[in-house]
Amino acid sequence: MRTSHNFSGGPGALPEVVIEQASEALRQAPGSDLGLLGISHRSDWFREVLDEAERNTRRLLGLSEDYAVLFLQGGGSLQFSMVPMLLLRGSATAADYVHGGYWSGKAVPEARLEGRVRLAWDGSRCGFSRLPSDDELKLAPDAAYLHYVSNETVEGLQFQRVLGREQVLRVCDMSSDFMSRPVALERYAIVYAHAQKNLGPSGVTLVIGRKALLAREPAPMPSMLSYRHHLQQRSIFNTPPVFAIYVTLLVTRWLLEDIGGLSRMDALNRQKAEALYRLIDDSEGFYRGRAELGSRSLMNVVFGLAAPELEQAFLAEALRAGLHGLPGHRSIGGIRASLYNAVSLESVHRLCEVMRDFRLRNRG
Repeated sequence: MRTSHNFSGGPGALPEVVIEQASEALRQAPGSDLGLLGISHRSDWFREVLDEAERNTRRLLGLSEDYAVLFLQGGGSLQFSMVPMLLLRGSATAADYVHGGYWSGKAVPEARLEGRVRLAWDGSRCGFSRLPSDDELKLAPDAAYLHYVSNETVEGLQFQRVLGREQVLRVCDMSSDFMSRPVALERYAIVYAHAQKNLGPSGVTLVIGRKALLAREPAPMPSMLSYRHHLQQRSIFNTPPVFAIYVTLLVTRWLLEDIGGLSRMDALNRQKAEALYRLIDDSEGFYRGRAELGSRSLMNVVFGLAAPELEQAFLAEALRAGLHGLPGHRSIGGIRASLYNAVSLESVHRLCEVMRDFRLRNRG
């Protein structure tokens, strides 16, 4: 029986089989005489790692050859700048941004360095307790592009639909729910996701975009910030994070071979989230979900208790029970259980067991 369970918001849990394979590769990588950390990023061995990681990504997502798959660095935060450098710099029109939570709020000021930005919706007015309906979105038909975050990890909010007008380029930060469910990627111009939620350790960011779009540049750019340059160099312009990319490859194999694809992964993730939300909803107000019902995230269940001291007592007890990573984000506090792909149903059941027991002893 597992004695520790990782509910961290990121870096998140990794599949046990992937941890075992990565540990072995640190000493000697499969098909090589060297350990993983000593293999050159210019070697044929690593080229095949990148190529297989791309093939697996395309297979999982049903991705056509019209789209490029890039393995970059800088996290999702660097994409807050690279996207508007490509799509907004020199544009006569504004870009539409949905301010749905903490991370989408981080993207807005970076975009404003490159051009005009309109807020299609601002969730600060409702305390980021929900996401907008289509009727609430103020979308311009001539926008340079629409940007939104599919899953807000801090507040526990997730879109269950594709936003925007078909004639406007869609850009989506899918960092915290990428590869957790099937996605109609052909409806997007650019999607990006750092790895440390569902794909691997920190250090690598996947960017998927239309090749024709990534290959254009409105003006000369620094090579490290040029999608076109990374496309030409096939993700090896400078020294890439070899370890992080290799672990991401292992996770794509796990999704394909052990899980059976993204539809199956989605079903498992829904099962985990439904079990935890059901407990919260049935607790008669002892546990209080933060997000409104229609906006709840399957990846990040954010909730609290009646008093801060009760929350701290619960977190301390949970840690003693081997439940790690449950404190809420520093910006809002509370409790957050992140249910990324590698978090098992067993771990969720153990969390529910601890929550039920704590409620029985503390409901007053």
